[in-house]
Amino acid sequence: MDRIHPILTSYGISSEMLIILGIALGSLLFVYGLSTATSSPNPAADRLAASDRRRQARLDQGILKPVESDPTGLMKSFVPSDAAQRSALRLKLKQAGRDGPNSVARFMLTRILLALLLPAVFLGLAALSREMPEVVPEGLAVRLNGMSNFGMFQWLTLLVAIGYFGPLRLLDARVEARQQRIRYGFPNALDLLQISVEAGLGFDAAMTRVGNELREVSPDIAYEFLSVQHEVQAGRPRDAALRDMADRVGLDFVHSFVNVVRQSMQLGTSMTEALNVYAEELRNYREVQAQEKANKLPVKMSGVLASLMLPALILLSLGPVVIRYVNYFAAN
Repeated sequence: MDRIHPILTSYGISSEMLIILGIALGSLLFVYGLSTATSSPNPAADRLAASDRRRQARLDQGILKPVESDPTGLMKSFVPSDAAQRSALRLKLKQAGRDGPNSVARFMLTRILLALLLPAVFLGLAALSREMPEVVPEGLAVRLNGMSNFGMFQWLTLLVAIGYFGPLRLLDARVEARQQRIRYGFPNALDLLQISVEAGLGFDAAMTRVGNELREVSPDIAYEFLSVQHEVQAGRPRDAALRDMADRVGLDFVHSFVNVVRQSMQLGTSMTEALNVYAEELRNYREVQAQEKANKLPVKMSGVLASLMLPALILLSLGPVVIRYVNYFAAN
């Protein structure tokens, strides 16, 4: 170590910088080890997929998905051990459009890596601000150098919380945004589906046609419709495919639509009439929602107008009185 220290000093490398490089290298090895532990290569499945182009296409489209088993080995420390918690998280990932093999494991690893990476970056910046302040921006270096140990502990705790719980909030936001897009576009998709069925197409052909037509306008609805038809073509029962679509969307009126279609097929009633009635109910529901928002608008506007107009009214009414009293006391 005594021989290495002069060599490092001659190159301008301090012992603290060497420690930071060692921590960075260890973090990279840790990430590589985790990715290697979570990957489960299957040579037989790879050979079968390479020999069957149609099966490979279905795998690329996410139709045939491997069954996720209970976590084993190192993954037990990261993935929730409770099957109900894993199912709830997997459903939320599907609702956000993040469906795929090992989606739960990848999401949990992302949370853990962010919880480790953000504090590591903060500590690296703090070390650089002390050893090589010219590398770090001046304002940031002064702020980091003047920070106490308790302040650094608070920032580290905050960064760990942001890295671990931030992806959950982002996932909820993605689910809400996707549901909002489907909520806006589903009535129009249902009208197109109704017109297609009335024109003489079968239900499956109508869903495929509507899905292809909505690729650019509403890609989320197009993905759901085409996924159902791909699963049906792959041999899955239509009822199960429709139920999965309703669960992936997570909206009440989509569950109602699936129930209407299933009952119409089971009881042998007219699909055109069933879609006609449900489309009318959905349009009425959309109109009621618009009326509800319109009725809430005056109440919201009154609060804003009161907060903006009340200070002006107070100044107009009390301002002259205040000025008169100030002048009176100043004259006396």
